[in-house]
Amino acid sequence: MVSDRQRRGAGRPGGPPGRHAGRAQRAARARPRRRGPRRRPGTGRPGAAPAPAAPGGDTVTGYAWLVPLPVVVPLLGAALTLLLANRPGLQRAVSVVVLAVGVVVAVVLLVEAYRHGPVVVRIGGWPPPVGIVLVADQLAALMLVVSSAVTLCVLLYSIGQGRGDIGESAPVTIYHPTYLVLTAGVTNAFLAGDLFNLFVGFEILLAASFVLITLGGTESRIRTGSTYVVVSILSSMIFLVGVGLVYAATGTLNMAQLAGRLDALPDGVRLTLQLILLLAFGIKAAVFPLSAWLPDSYPTAPAPVTAVFAGLLTKVGVYAIIRTETLLFPGGDVNGLLMVVAGLTMVVGILGAVAQSDMKRLFSFTLVSHIGYMIFGVALSSVAGLSGAIFYVVHHITIQTTLFLVAGLVEARAGSTDLRRLGGLARVAPLLGVLFFVPAMNLAGVPPFSGFLGKLGLLQAGVGAGGVLPWALVAAGTATSLLTLYAASRVWSIAFWRAPRLVAAAPPSRLPTLMVGATTALVALGLVLTVTADPLFGVTTDAATDLRARTPYVRAVLPGGAP
Repeated sequence: MVSDRQRRGAGRPGGPPGRHAGRAQRAARARPRRRGPRRRPGTGRPGAAPAPAAPGGDTVTGYAWLVPLPVVVPLLGAALTLLLANRPGLQRAVSVVVLAVGVVVAVVLLVEAYRHGPVVVRIGGWPPPVGIVLVADQLAALMLVVSSAVTLCVLLYSIGQGRGDIGESAPVTIYHPTYLVLTAGVTNAFLAGDLFNLFVGFEILLAASFVLITLGGTESRIRTGSTYVVVSILSSMIFLVGVGLVYAATGTLNMAQLAGRLDALPDGVRLTLQLILLLAFGIKAAVFPLSAWLPDSYPTAPAPVTAVFAGLLTKVGVYAIIRTETLLFPGGDVNGLLMVVAGLTMVVGILGAVAQSDMKRLFSFTLVSHIGYMIFGVALSSVAGLSGAIFYVVHHITIQTTLFLVAGLVEARAGSTDLRRLGGLARVAPLLGVLFFVPAMNLAGVPPFSGFLGKLGLLQAGVGAGGVLPWALVAAGTATSLLTLYAASRVWSIAFWRAPRLVAAAPPSRLPTLMVGATTALVALGLVLTVTADPLFGVTTDAATDLRARTPYVRAVLPGGAP
């Protein structure tokens, strides 16, 4: 029996080569196919059975109570671990349990959002625009799943590292509470159903990230941490100004209500509000020319902190751009600007990477460069482009985090990440060589890895869009991928393959098992993304379709359709 999802058309962008290549080529022009149970009305799916409604208008679901947990549980865990400051073993156990619970909750919410549409909860039962609304649609739930898995692996890595590069004098007991607060900020940003709550999520991130980036109190960390804070405060001030202006113009900050009210504003006012929010989120996402702070700030932090920052914090900015550009400003008024920014971010970032002689700084520049792929997908404004962008966000969170953890392992094994001091690591630590090689080739987009599939989906969407700018971005994306391969191969040939030259003296002990195990788990997760690319593209295409339609989100939050 053919389901409603299957009737919507065939094809997903970026499917793997071979038998899936036709799907990828058709995705730029075809409606995506959907599988699974029909959804309830209000999500835009025909034929779904009605669901009961609560007096306040919310659709009743047995899973709505789960939505606040990814925010509340880490905050409670942070308070508990702070009380356990003198019991480091219990601190670690509580932190692991909290993040493991987060993974389970995120998976359940993703399944529920995929099967039945956005899961919505109104804190305290207050209606918008007064009440706080948390929304777990497919995009938010997918971000929750990958961020929860990554934060758990990084936590295990940091437990294995111990004090490591944090420093003997650092107050390590504050690491776990602060890390859990950071996690709560990330999840709150993903689930926020209004602009002010999104701002609160950003501020939670800022407070926690400053503590983590300066952990150890070295001069370089204080200096670069101060730069990071100044830039973040500037971004927050711009965001707050934008929030105030949006409220003054529309009388609400609820994003479902804004979807209708912003459309009614004069074009000049709407464009001004859009550019202010884009500027704030662009700083968070580290797009060119707002990215100069990142390569100087991230490499000096402790290895697990750098890894989680690289994997997640910039993606919160990208997520905010995706959410606002599709839900609040869907007209494509700034698509040309976004394409130019995306192309410059790709090219300038990767040119910076190939000029580096330190692994951490090189990875920081590749981080900036590959943000451009995601912005490219947003700028296309098509289902295929958005689907490719979401897929690439998931891929990049996993792979970029892995590479920074590998850099931490290299530093622990050889005492340095300076390529001029490294050599022969593949001989003395073959597993470390494998842990670098696999994600490095994945990031470069070598077939058949998920990096190749994500880039393929985006480039095909660009070709399908036509026009000078999309074709220019296709060329820039191809060149960036080749230069990423060159940069990764250079690190491999110098640090791992060539004969030892000026390698720093290796510590006498082996690398901690937990550090290696956590890194291996993330490498494996990157391979899982490759193996499951076809169904994952199904989820991202579903999410992109809902983003383009806007109706599923708006009806889930405002069942009566009130503006």
